[in-house]
Amino acid sequence: MTPADSKSVQKIGFLLVPGFALMSYASAIEPLRAANLIAGRELYRLSMFSSHGTSVPSSSGAVVPAAPLPSRGTGLDMVFVCAGGSPRDWHHPTVHACLRQLAREGVRIGGISGGPYLLAAAGLLAGRDFTIHWEHAPALLEAFPDLTPRQARFVIDGNRITCGGGIAPLDMMHALIAERTGADFARRVSDWYLHTEIGEPAAPQRASLAERYGVHHPGLLSVLAKMEETIEMPLDRTTMARIAGVTARHLDRLFAAHLETTFLEQYRRIRLQHALRLLRQSPLSISEIAVATGFSSAGHFSRLFREAYGRAPRDMRRD
Repeated sequence: MTPADSKSVQKIGFLLVPGFALMSYASAIEPLRAANLIAGRELYRLSMFSSHGTSVPSSSGAVVPAAPLPSRGTGLDMVFVCAGGSPRDWHHPTVHACLRQLAREGVRIGGISGGPYLLAAAGLLAGRDFTIHWEHAPALLEAFPDLTPRQARFVIDGNRITCGGGIAPLDMMHALIAERTGADFARRVSDWYLHTEIGEPAAPQRASLAERYGVHHPGLLSVLAKMEETIEMPLDRTTMARIAGVTARHLDRLFAAHLETTFLEQYRRIRLQHALRLLRQSPLSISEIAVATGFSSAGHFSRLFREAYGRAPRDMRRD
């Protein structure tokens, strides 16, 4: 299909939550704007909405004008929820009700960056394949234990479209534009932004373990991966050594040589980093976060957290 074959204008709404990620939002709307310019006519008509019907501040403080939430029969084809910051600030029952109504009308519903969290809260992701920005995944898993996001750049599951955010919406919009107007036209739009390497939907959101930790020893990488998988129920050093295919003493030497730390210190660091994300992203109590990160008590967790970050968990939560 070519742009000339797409006679109707596709109406796309963006529901902006205060503090929404500006880069993710721009990466989503700009390809649609470029598509209109390249086609020489309006292929996509964009509308911005907010729960209060007024301008919405982004993560950087830039303000985007917005209209009240769409009502019934607005003729929208797609609506994307854009959210950033903390799920603690995303309790918007009116948004949930609006999304459910739009879904009943057959509108394709999407979420960008933290947006899928609001889709989950609205009950629109049950039984669906979806993703969310990796930073928000721990909070979503704690709040909705029956849901399991994929660490993909974006996922299109019929009338549900989710994206990890960042620059991944460039890839998502390439796919949606290609779906409507064909691969050749979508490539012209991507070239407009020098977006020459189109990411696959299932491509990872984060750098590989080797890149993140700066190590390439396969045994050590297998242990680091297992550490990230077993935050709630940490494994002992002997078990981890078996996973790496080395002795426990040799595992100690690997941590010292490649990471300049110890097995226990690295494991604790990973668990405390996860705890920090939960403090910022979830409504869990300090005691619940201690359990979720494998610490024996809230007191023990709080002491180690203060040693690592210089502040008590409750003080970090106030920021």
